[in-house]
Amino acid sequence: MEEQNENQLNIELSEEIAEGIYSNLAIITHSNQEFVLDFIRIMPGTPKAKVKSRIIITPEHAKRLLTALEDNIEKFEAANGRIKIQQDPSSFPMNFGGTMGQA
Repeated sequence: MEEQNENQLNIELSEEIAEGIYSNLAIITHSNQEFVLDFIRIMPGTPKAKVKSRIIITPEHAKRLLTALEDNIEKFEAANGRIKIQQDPSSFPMNFGGTMGQA
């Protein structure tokens, strides 16, 4: 039992972080030493967006993240059906397909 406790990792999650940050765009850049993941929230009708979170990881951790994402997507699709992706993801709609409101 003592060996099992030595291999456990206690992860603390504060209330603020537990709330999460919504992101609908991610930009990934890399150098030979690190990957930078910027998570951005774009709002309808707003030509400006802010990076809400930046995560910097090693190439090895980037590869592990990719593997974990693939595994989780497979499980999600097995339970919920295939995730559909737009044909042209490069043209992100600035108005989200809705009409522009007026005040």
